[in-house]
Parts: sequence; structure tokens; C-alpha cells
Amino acid sequence: MDILLVIAGLILCVVGLVGSFLPILPGPISSWSGLFLLNFSDYVNLENKFLIITFLIAISISILDYLIPILGVKRLGGTKGGQIGASLGVIIGLFFLGPLGLIAGPFIGSLTGEFISKKNLKDSIYPAIGSLIGTLAGTIIKFFVSMIFTIYFLYKLLESI
Repeated sequence: MDILLVIAGLILCVVGLVGSFLPILPGPISSWSGLFLLNFSDYVNLENKFLIITFLIAISISILDYLIPILGVKRLGGTKGGQIGASLGVIIGLFFLGPLGLIAGPFIGSLTGEFISKKNLKDSIYPAIGSLIGTLAGTIIKFFVSMIFTIYFLYKLLESI
């Protein structure tokens, strides 16, 4: 049973790393779930305080990931149309452009939303750049948190062997 918990936990950590780049998968939450499963094995016993703190970090990062691109649009003078466009662009971009859509989707969505709202391409570019910066920042943060959880998972597992 312990081996199944370790394998399932490791799979969740890998899903978390992949989920850092795909908005469909919850990156840090998946990696945290791997730590949580590892805790139930006889190999590792993590403190409840550690699990609660890391869970709160995973939830916070996941929420921030949705807010950062919107804040990027808003910070650089975007309208509600640009914010909605950036949010839709993440989802639509992934389906039509694949992994490239994760970067291009929010930018194109925000640019389109701003262009429709302001009807001026020059004024629409800056909020779209804010969306791009926000998306990249959110992805990097999610990846680092998921990577830290995965490294800790492997460290604790190897330490117990």
C-alpha cells in the first residue's frame, strides 16, 4: 500500500509541474496533494502544521494565478473588456494554439477586449502587455512552488529510505 501511495504522490507532483503551464490543471494544489499522500505512507510523517501551511500557500498561489493577469491589465490602464478578454484568452488560446496559446491567448484576448472597448489600437497595447507579464509571472510562481513541493517530496522520500 505504501508503494501505491508513493507512486500516486509522485504522479500528482508531476501533474502539478505540468499544471503550472496548463490552466486546466491546478499546479501547486496537485503537487501539494502528492505531499499529502506521501504523509499517509509509512515512509514519511509530515507535521500537520507543515501540511496546513503548504496547503494555504498552494491555494493562495492558485487564486493569485487567476488574479495576476487581470491586475496586469488593470495596472497598465485596461478596462473591464481587457480583463475579460485576458481571462477568455487563456482558455481559448490553449485550445486553438496549444502551449503557445498560454502566452499568446491572454495577450490577444486583452488586446481584443481593449480594442473593442477603446477602439484605439495604441491604447490597447499597454494593457495587453500587462496581461502577458501577469500570465508569465503567474506561471513562473506556480512552477516554482510546484517544483519546491516536488523536491521536498523526493527529499523526504529519499531521506526515509
